[in-house]
Amino acid sequence: MFGRFKYYSKSTVSPEFLVAGLGNPGPKYELTRHNAGFLFVEALAQRYNFKIKKIKFKSLVGDVTIGTKRVIVMKPQTFMNNSGIAIRECAEFYKIPPEKIIIVFDDTSLPVGKIRIRRAGSDGGHNGIKSILYHLNSDQFPRIKLGIGQKPHPDYELRDYVLSAFGKEEAHLMKEAIERACEALDYILSGDIEKAMAAYN
Repeated sequence: MFGRFKYYSKSTVSPEFLVAGLGNPGPKYELTRHNAGFLFVEALAQRYNFKIKKIKFKSLVGDVTIGTKRVIVMKPQTFMNNSGIAIRECAEFYKIPPEKIIIVFDDTSLPVGKIRIRRAGSDGGHNGIKSILYHLNSDQFPRIKLGIGQKPHPDYELRDYVLSAFGKEEAHLMKEAIERACEALDYILSGDIEKAMAAYN
């Protein structure tokens, strides 16, 4: 569908899109449910053969051209609840409007392995999205939600659940979901978010 990717390490062409996967930095959180967004970024980097290692905008960043669109990809290092600080810094620097900022994050309302794409909307109780809404002063940014399942019991602390690791079968389902999310991103970058929603929701 798209031509061969191009990786720009020193380009004068400004990125048109910002893609951010949300999570918490550090080995302690690496494979937890709340880090589904980081796992997406790592899969995207592997898919298009670019690196996420430059430190900028309080984030680990990389950039790549997918199809004809230059994209800056980031993993905010601010911890989840302050994700908006990093997103705003990057968006302001490159003058990227909210509708071209794509956020990928975990969602407890979806079963593990399911994804859901939205053009805009509320924070849905997600503190990372709440921070982004506040710092961008807009809810008009597309998002890809990765299902991590509901907590096993009503009395189970939500924080403990989202910071727990995936089981073996869940990890397999999450890997498949992330692959579909990468495919969906291609549609979104090409300007066809409706097609992405129809195909992957």
